[in-house]
Amino acid sequence: MPILSRPALVEHLVRTRIAGDVATPRDNNLSHYRKLANGDRHYWLGLELGDRWTDEQDVLAVMAERCGVVDDPAHRVGQDTIDPELTVDGLDRMAARLRKAAAGRERVLFATGHPGSLIDVHSRVAAALRAQGCDIVRIPGGLVADEGYVVQFADVAVFERGASLWHTHSPEPMNAILDALGEDGRPDLVIADHGWAGRAGQRGVDSVGYADCNDPALFIGEAEGTMQVTIPLDDHVLDPRFYEPMTAYTLHAAGLS
Repeated sequence: MPILSRPALVEHLVRTRIAGDVATPRDNNLSHYRKLANGDRHYWLGLELGDRWTDEQDVLAVMAERCGVVDDPAHRVGQDTIDPELTVDGLDRMAARLRKAAAGRERVLFATGHPGSLIDVHSRVAAALRAQGCDIVRIPGGLVADEGYVVQFADVAVFERGASLWHTHSPEPMNAILDALGEDGRPDLVIADHGWAGRAGQRGVDSVGYADCNDPALFIGEAEGTMQVTIPLDDHVLDPRFYEPMTAYTLHAAGLS
């Protein structure tokens, strides 16, 4: 796949609605910001936010700055946005962390709560890091969480229940992995999303996460320094192959092509 220039990647992100005018509606975003501010742990994505983010407008301000949603609190319904320039900025920060991981041949764990869209993104990055000598974590067998199983496909940890892979925001699958690995098997870096990424960062592991505009917690985590990097994007677009140019750009920027 040819490596897109930054302007060409921005255009691709907007055209495929990974960024720009995204599918997630404004009222859904604001509802999630409000629930986070009201202390609903489901929306904390494994982070411990205490009483630091009890004002919905403070959450909106962080999301406008770090994700690119509309910053006008009077805009309550309709279209909302992700700034594609902020997406590429996040990819560049991720690339720098990947470069460090490759140089140190670090131990890296991949996980996703969006197996229907992001598993291939994570798998391609895992393969590139393995080629540079990194140790890609193989999770222990038999792990359970949330009345289901924590399993691994193509180097990516996922949540399974009823013979299906599930979309999940829960941090409990990441808890199960880190508890089972123990201190001796602890990864140097986690690359994930949702509660998988947030809980890893909360437990002191370097964590890089992808996050949608209705998932404010990981952006707050980066603002507070708990997350290393949070990349804003629509985390489930029409075709998973739309993410391929973004992944290729990131690996090239990291020197891992």
